[in-house]
Amino acid sequence: MELLSVDQIESIHLTSLRILEELGVEVMSPRALEIFKTAGADVDFKTMNVRLDRALVEKALRTAPSTFTLNSRNPQKQLTIGGNHLNFGLVAGPPNVHDRVRGRRPGNYADYCDFIRLAHHFNAIHLIGNQVCAPVELAANSRHLDTYFANLAYSDLSYHCTAIGTGRAMDGIRMMAIARGISLEAMAKSPGVITIISVNSPRRFDDSMSDGLIAMAEHGQPVVITPFTLMGAMAPVTLAAALAQQNAEALLGVVLTQLIRPGTPVMYGSFTSNVDMRSGAPAFGTPENTKANIASGQLARRYGLPYRTSNANASNAADAQAVYETEMSLWGAVLGHGNLIYHAAGWLEGGLTASFEKLVLDVEMLQHMMEFLKPIEVNEEELGFEAIKGVPTGGHFFASEHTMARYEHAFYQPLVSNWQNYEGWQVGGGKDATERATAVWQRALEEYQEPALDAAVREELTAYVDKRRIDIGTGDP
Repeated sequence: MELLSVDQIESIHLTSLRILEELGVEVMSPRALEIFKTAGADVDFKTMNVRLDRALVEKALRTAPSTFTLNSRNPQKQLTIGGNHLNFGLVAGPPNVHDRVRGRRPGNYADYCDFIRLAHHFNAIHLIGNQVCAPVELAANSRHLDTYFANLAYSDLSYHCTAIGTGRAMDGIRMMAIARGISLEAMAKSPGVITIISVNSPRRFDDSMSDGLIAMAEHGQPVVITPFTLMGAMAPVTLAAALAQQNAEALLGVVLTQLIRPGTPVMYGSFTSNVDMRSGAPAFGTPENTKANIASGQLARRYGLPYRTSNANASNAADAQAVYETEMSLWGAVLGHGNLIYHAAGWLEGGLTASFEKLVLDVEMLQHMMEFLKPIEVNEEELGFEAIKGVPTGGHFFASEHTMARYEHAFYQPLVSNWQNYEGWQVGGGKDATERATAVWQRALEEYQEPALDAAVREELTAYVDKRRIDIGTGDP
């Protein structure tokens, strides 16, 4: 869908270039500043402000690929990012976990591993995000090693590297290379991990994120540049202004990736929504958020870049609000043609909680969307003239040959929805959707089958984690 005209998109683009040329962006990494300076940008090392000429932007866009392939340890689960492809990612980043059985609690490693098992189990989740929940009982400076190991041991999906500094990014790259049995040089030609660089809007790239971006780009791994532009807080209250600011911040990140390694896969990221002007709290799944998801897709296509967006919500419970806000933002993400829809399963409480029930409800919505996106077949057999001819006026098609040949797979079979009549629903316990979702995730964990991992590879990964834990303890980043 296109909400904005060509002229409107161009106006946003030109305003973004003015922001980059006249105002600039603060870049807190000394190394990144040197890279920009060498490329001819106007760099003030005292204020760390970088101003870009539009020629630098245009040059970078010429080398940034429109599509790329992301490879996991399972060649059958290769993802195409860009073009006519949509991919859904697991929720990432919450410090807390919730389910109806055990309540809300701090993130922990056992729950983390269960979320990875569920991501592997359900076909609607294609990518593991950055720490589905924070395992807070583990050391903060090395817990990324444990989560990377869980990603590789309990699933065979590709995953998001934590790009807070060089060390965490490199650990993620190296561990995926070990799991695939290839060198770093081969990984650079065949990317296996991805990261998201969250811009500290307005107009600031912190040093850790910048250094993580540099490490990923140097090794040919995809980078997603995602400004965090909440209208009314980190961006102006008007959608056009917020999009212009988002666009400027995203373009600066795109330029940096291409200055480091031309051809590095890079995605245009959008996380534009609004705040509640009464409380200042973030709001998601709003009409403004949905429009931003669609409009940002137009901007990504303007530059020929793959597009990342999200289907977030701000509800504190896996309830009706959580679902209708998620459905609103999901439609915006799909109609905006998001090539990577991040946080697609399990996001709750504005991103502060990873929810087991919400993951299941989200998978139901994602599977609905996958079915909706299947093309409609129209041919002689599908038109069913003979079937219509064979049923008399006022009759029914329940027992017709056309129905009997197709009934098992004719329609989408729901994961959570209950289509019984009221009496039948009551006999079955009268459970609402959230209660039924509890049973689904519990059953999924019972049915989960761990993907095979070669014993020698597991041993090498364990040895790497043990060594790095020692290195980090002695101060090696």
